Amino acid sequence: MKQISTTALAKMYNVSPKELFAHLVGLGYILKQDDGWTLTELGVNNGGEVKESSQYGQYIVWPEDIDLNNKESADTKLITSTAIGKSFDLSANKMNFILSELGWVQKSLKGWVITEQGKKQGGVQAEDRKSGIPYVRWPESIIDSTSLNETIGHVKGVEKTPSPETIRTTNEESVEFREKFEAKHRSADGHMVRSKAEMLIDNWLYMAEIVHAYERKLPIEEDVYCDFYIPTGKVYIEYWGYENDSKYLARKKKKIELYNKYGFNLIELQDKEVQNLDDVLPRLLLKYGVQAY
Repeated sequence: MKQISTTALAKMYNVSPKELFAHLVGLGYILKQDDGWTLTELGVNNGGEVKESSQYGQYIVWPEDIDLNNKESADTKLITSTAIGKSFDLSANKMNFILSELGWVQKSLKGWVITEQGKKQGGVQAEDRKSGIPYVRWPESIIDSTSLNETIGHVKGVEKTPSPETIRTTNEESVEFREKFEAKHRSADGHMVRSKAEMLIDNWLYMAEIVHAYERKLPIEEDVYCDFYIPTGKVYIEYWGYENDSKYLARKKKKIELYNKYGFNLIELQDKEVQNLDDVLPRLLLKYGVQAY
């Protein structure tokens, strides 16, 4: 199939290149980046390719018969954070911060940019035609996302009672672990944690003035909780103790597989690191843009 440049495609459709670029942005096929244009994953899926020219540098080409009506998007309605917010009686700004907390978007200099996790939820990067400010569009089904609903419930202080089906499918190993290792150690910020090592980690984060959550559910369908979560940088911290417990080791293996599966930012700590947090944690956190001091 013959491939043509965006300018040539505009000429074929008898529109200006500027109008076509704006339309492609609206479809989620391209995104303005610095002084050029970048193909999105959706653009690649619809036949877009980046070519290199010694005279013009990088440019994007398209199949000559590309469907600019985007039937795929028509079948899967895409909505903005404003529409999502209306479903939960929240402002668009509040909704974007919730999506950011989930790790699905991140704040740019102006607007919001989708993350790899957001792409896995079906989000598509878009850009305002007039201002050029980036934003993200989502499948309408995102409103039914368990992770989104749970997070909004926490934010609004309203937690839904688990259904019988949810209770039956809850991770039994996780429940057994919680019952075996009670949260009986109080850290400096009031968190009740399950070991002295976790108390040291929690205290270190508190004294470093790093906002953190303890035992936050991962924003995935699986019923898994992290040890610590740092919203800045979207970083998860796991302390691996109890190495002589076979069930604990099996649980550890499953958790690591899930962290890898979803590509989460993970810091793993064992006893030797806990004894030297002042040297270890600042360096590890900095990798994810979190300044400790």
